[in-house]
Amino acid sequence: MLCGARLRAAMLALEGGAAAAAAAAAGERGACAGRVTRLAPRGPDGSAGGESEASSSEAAAVGAAAAALRAGGLVALPTDTVYGLACLAQDPRALAGLYRLKGRDGSKPLAVCLPDVPHVYRYCKVRVPEQLLRDLLPGPVTLVLERAEALHKELNPFTPLVGIRIPSHWFIKEVAKACAGPLALTSANLSDRASSLVVTEFQELWPHLALIVDGGPIGDAQSPVCRLGSTVVDLSVPGKFKVIRPGCALSQTVEILVSKYGLTSDPPSS
Repeated sequence: MLCGARLRAAMLALEGGAAAAAAAAAGERGACAGRVTRLAPRGPDGSAGGESEASSSEAAAVGAAAAALRAGGLVALPTDTVYGLACLAQDPRALAGLYRLKGRDGSKPLAVCLPDVPHVYRYCKVRVPEQLLRDLLPGPVTLVLERAEALHKELNPFTPLVGIRIPSHWFIKEVAKACAGPLALTSANLSDRASSLVVTEFQELWPHLALIVDGGPIGDAQSPVCRLGSTVVDLSVPGKFKVIRPGCALSQTVEILVSKYGLTSDPPSS
């Protein structure tokens, strides 16, 4: 736990966006754990709504999240589907902590979040046209590809494949870019709970997180479709695709794969 003076100092540093990084770096997750930072609303086109203060605030939030992740922390943040939990995919201790926190089955893989399509080629062996990737990413889709040697061996060591996410949400893309490496990403909830559309829905996890980034409500809380998460499609076999999870974007994803690229569907594993 932090002593009173250090806690006050951390709270003051909070306004500058540095508290989460300092707490995570020092391993002091008691009093400072669970800090919430709120993003300013953006316009319908995704643009920042205002002046230099908004841009400065956003940059500070991105910097705080990236610093907490680089220090080995777990961070909750908005995506284009549901709220996610992220850590550095190349950090074995952080990966283990993410599994423990969620109570996640160790045989269930974690997806990898990247900032853009060119990064996919660094961490995967891609056997589909680049335009196919660009037609689906960024977006609410996870593409399962053969992993490359660049990914840490402790990430999903039981499979030669990896799911790639590039969410169409400005914040997580900027964080991934700032971290200069892949993020491991999963939904922000205990493994037996529904996905979260607002940060208060996973409040029991807050004490174990270095930072919670509140981007406001995601989608319509009354619509079950909004909690389905990304559509997961295996593209590791040339000329074929297999739907692993229907998710929230199934019809448009299949339409692109079949009509534009002529891929044929492998039946899902029973």
